[in-house]
Amino acid sequence: MKIIKNLIKIFLLLFVAGFLFIVFANYSIKKESDPFISYAISEIPKVKTAVVLGTNKSLSNGKPNPYFKYRIDAAAELYRSGKIQTIIVSGDNSVKGYNEPEQMKLDLIVNGIPAEKIYEDFAGFRTLDSVVRAKEIFGQNKVIFISQKFHNERAVFLAKNHGIEAFGYNAKDVNKYAGLKTNLREYLAKAKAYLDIWFHVEPKFGGEKILIP
Repeated sequence: MKIIKNLIKIFLLLFVAGFLFIVFANYSIKKESDPFISYAISEIPKVKTAVVLGTNKSLSNGKPNPYFKYRIDAAAELYRSGKIQTIIVSGDNSVKGYNEPEQMKLDLIVNGIPAEKIYEDFAGFRTLDSVVRAKEIFGQNKVIFISQKFHNERAVFLAKNHGIEAFGYNAKDVNKYAGLKTNLREYLAKAKAYLDIWFHVEPKFGGEKILIP
């Protein structure tokens, strides 16, 4: 019985410690990234390249994914404003028939972005991969990330911890009820971002460098 009580105590201590770490990670990342992200184009500096963080164009039920649409809209707005010259679309292409970068590129072209101004990163499996590869593969030391606010917070945090001067242009967010699952998952993702920094986690793939003139 004593062993069981001790195990319960250890479990409760670990649970409380884990909960406090998640709270700390989320508060810290939000606070650190807040000065560098904005919904207003006027507050975004002029930078050569922006990175659109990937997501699927369609939801699992086949309906259009609003996260995807709003990121494409934001990227097109930023390009037309003259704040950026080129765009990296970074996402998952690990499964045959599933190609986030290609989906994003095609929709950006429909929105008037010249194809030659769009560069595809097919190994952006995680936000960490997209961030680090922007520097290591595409040679960009100063970038603007385009995604929803909660996502940009994490991307900017990761970028600054990898020596990248980073900013975030926030795409329109999704209704809080429709995006409830994503927002809850983000709490764990921010905690994982801290662990990735502490344990020096690297992107899944490297590859040849791609020159952006």
